Amino acid sequence: MRADARKNRDHLLAVAGTVIAEQGAEASLRDIARRADMGLATLLRHFPTREALLDALLRTNFDGLTARAGELKRSSSPEDALLSWLRDCVTVAHEYRGVTALMAAALADTGSALHASCVTMRAAGTELLARAQAAGAARADIDGTDLFALVAALAWLGDQPSLAPRADHLLTVVASAILAGEGSSGIESAP
Repeated sequence: MRADARKNRDHLLAVAGTVIAEQGAEASLRDIARRADMGLATLLRHFPTREALLDALLRTNFDGLTARAGELKRSSSPEDALLSWLRDCVTVAHEYRGVTALMAAALADTGSALHASCVTMRAAGTELLARAQAAGAARADIDGTDLFALVAALAWLGDQPSLAPRADHLLTVVASAILAGEGSSGIESAP
């Protein structure tokens, strides 16, 4: 990619991140292009669909969550690793309002631009969950799909103005329901 095209692409992603954080995943592509001082055709040349734009925007965060799962696996107890990753994942999923529905749909849609990123992120969480289950620190009757659904539900709560103040408390409640180990009763809300 030429340097000027790369610069335009990076600028579009930065502006899109701001607009989507403000307006949600259904933000107008025309508005994103306008705020980037570019034409809609330029945006569509780089990102032919809304999903392609969201995938480019989210991939860095999703790749970071996958890497974080590996770090946590090496440096933390199974229970702490799963809990930390769960909190991080909910934070990332909530960063862009309205993206949780797209993430959930992308898991089943192999043609979705978001599919590969979501599958990789779910696999990382599934590994942490399996590790915690093997150590007896997490209940055995849930799987990675359940964990991903809980992440989506918890991120959705943060998007609801009347429920947002309760989101962290509810994450703690859900985490304590997932964790079955003796230390799970000491789970505290994040600061």
